[in-house]
Amino acid sequence: MYPAVTELAHHDPFQLLIATILSAQTTDKMVNLVTPELFRRYPTAADLAAADPAAVETLIKPTGFFRAKTRSIIAASRKLVELFGGQVPNTLDDLVKLPGIGRKTANVILGVGFQVPGFAVDTHVKRLTNRLKVTSSRDPVKIERQVCSIVPKEEWTGLSLRLILHGRRICIARRPRCEECILNDFCPSSTTRPRPKGRTKTA
Repeated sequence: MYPAVTELAHHDPFQLLIATILSAQTTDKMVNLVTPELFRRYPTAADLAAADPAAVETLIKPTGFFRAKTRSIIAASRKLVELFGGQVPNTLDDLVKLPGIGRKTANVILGVGFQVPGFAVDTHVKRLTNRLKVTSSRDPVKIERQVCSIVPKEEWTGLSLRLILHGRRICIARRPRCEECILNDFCPSSTTRPRPKGRTKTA
């Protein structure tokens, strides 16, 4: 039903890194509206590292929290130049050294930008893995470890991206659209599954 892709428009790992930081607390669609001009003006990490913050703020303002995001993407770009010669590293340990990059973002960059398996746990993945009873944890790191222990490594990235899309479109937070869900025949949390009548003993 879903392709194993991110909806963030990008042409290289640097653009993906910046777009992922900008995607916090907004939609990918909104990010895709501002990044073409941002990357036209600042095509490399060195360009963005030397950018005037006021100019960057103006460009990304529609994404919300634009001052904090401006600080993050400029700081991340400076760190890229300082530590990695302006190139995005391809290991989790190196990625999380960058301002604004946590495990979730790092796993997205690894999986999508470098085809290195990584399971990103955002708010949608956290919600769906709990509703599907894959885990009972709310801790993103524990969820990542638990899912990765039962899912083949080559499926980590694809599963994460598909859960994110399913969470956005069907299994939404307040009113999940269970009647349209392709998982409703076995999802323990589905409102369309028949409930057992009366009280039953716990096995």
